Amino acid sequence: MNAEPRPPPARPEALGFLTRLALSPRFHRLAARIPGLRWKARREGAELFSILSGFVQSQALVALVEGRVLHVLASGPMTTEDLSRRCAIPPAPLVVLLRAGAALKLLNGDRKGRWHLAPRGAAFLTVPGLEPMVRHHHVLYRDLTDPLAFFRGQTETELAGFWPYVFGTLAQEDAGLAARYSRLMAESQVLVAEDTLRLVDLSQRKHLLDVGGGTGAFLAEVGRAHPGLTLSLFDMPAVLAGVPAALRSRLRLHPGSFRSDPLPVGADTISLVRVLYDHDDATVAALLAKVHAALPPGGMILVSEPMSGGDRPDPATDVYFAIYTLAMRTGRTRSAAEIAGLLGATGFTEIRPRPGDRPYVTSVLTAIRG
Repeated sequence: MNAEPRPPPARPEALGFLTRLALSPRFHRLAARIPGLRWKARREGAELFSILSGFVQSQALVALVEGRVLHVLASGPMTTEDLSRRCAIPPAPLVVLLRAGAALKLLNGDRKGRWHLAPRGAAFLTVPGLEPMVRHHHVLYRDLTDPLAFFRGQTETELAGFWPYVFGTLAQEDAGLAARYSRLMAESQVLVAEDTLRLVDLSQRKHLLDVGGGTGAFLAEVGRAHPGLTLSLFDMPAVLAGVPAALRSRLRLHPGSFRSDPLPVGADTISLVRVLYDHDDATVAALLAKVHAALPPGGMILVSEPMSGGDRPDPATDVYFAIYTLAMRTGRTRSAAEIAGLLGATGFTEIRPRPGDRPYVTSVLTAIRG
């Protein structure tokens, strides 16, 4: 039988001062008696417990969504008994779920025994893309059932099978698969478009080509903001088949795969919205080279997607998106500096990172072809 590997010998001098203190039970006992330190210790303890209970919080949210508790409360306050009948959840466990929802500030109760939808719960129902993301996350949760095996690369992840779209061939053969992908992405693209357009001024641009833009959700928002801009969409034929009829007359559609086909020329701006993090470095480098070749001198590339915090890891992107893309097995969540390096290696200049106010929605880089 193999023995458990022994930990390396302790080297306290290699640790930072605060870390050494945090490893000292004596310091913790002292901190509990000193008012200022006691407040700090309690806050750190609460944050640690929030990390510990995060999975249960997310599963409570799934239950509230799939049980349609928030949806029912959107019509007005209800008692536990009324909600039990409407949502098909027995009263006793429903009370536990409702209290969890109240602790998460998604709903609240009153002294008359009624439950109300809280502003955060109302925002959850209203913000595009949040509910579909929650419904979709059963796949990711199953992939993380054995997290150590997952990080050791010993898990055959379901997400890797859920996104065969990114490989191209299956999407061309399976219109239903392409439609499922496109619906999921389109519902989250409204927020992405809003944040992107706040970060980038397209008013001086004449023609925008969106590569890998699905059924045109991003371009629809761009068109509303810039009605004089010519808009083109490049994606695989099965995906373009799902472009809404009302949008077709506004767009120039270009079927193809950026893996095997050149990009159409004529646009002075090319956007890659939530595209790069779906792919490995070699595929990204080849795509950026095609973008560079398709743009005229002075043409702009626009990259918009959630980005790693790099040297300062971000709690949203470096936990959620980085692990999600790892489960996909096809790409990775890069920092703005990494993407800038890829752009520079391709020949782009005037590379400008534009951090988003909501990095969990998107951040942006722009660059110019010299």
